[in-house]
Amino acid sequence: MKKVAKRAAEKNKKASGKPYHQDLAHSVTLAYKSYLKGLQENQKLRLIDTFLAFLVCIGILQFIFCVLVGTFPFNGFLGGFISAVGQFVLTVSLRLQCLESNQSSFKGILPERAFGDYIFASIILHFVVIHFIN
Repeated sequence: MKKVAKRAAEKNKKASGKPYHQDLAHSVTLAYKSYLKGLQENQKLRLIDTFLAFLVCIGILQFIFCVLVGTFPFNGFLGGFISAVGQFVLTVSLRLQCLESNQSSFKGILPERAFGDYIFASIILHFVVIHFIN
């Protein structure tokens, strides 16, 4: 039995001798530190990311409410959930357009225009959701 456990432990190690979970933890830590460094430099991204986290929480709360209480006004649940998911998608699009590293992908689109498009699309989204709930 010990030989099987020893072989399994050896299989989980890479050529460097570290287990995969340590490499994964190191990669995640490195990515998180890089993310925090980018947030310290750009306050807009911090605000957008906070709003994205809020939208995720709202979507989760609506889903939990629907599971626990029931789906009697199902169109109300769908309207609220679609609103949260749609706003999340629009906000991610705004975040991508605000990143300086993505300016080559969005040539000719100023940050002010991106924000205007975001506001316009949000108004259309919520207009459609309100009419869906009716």
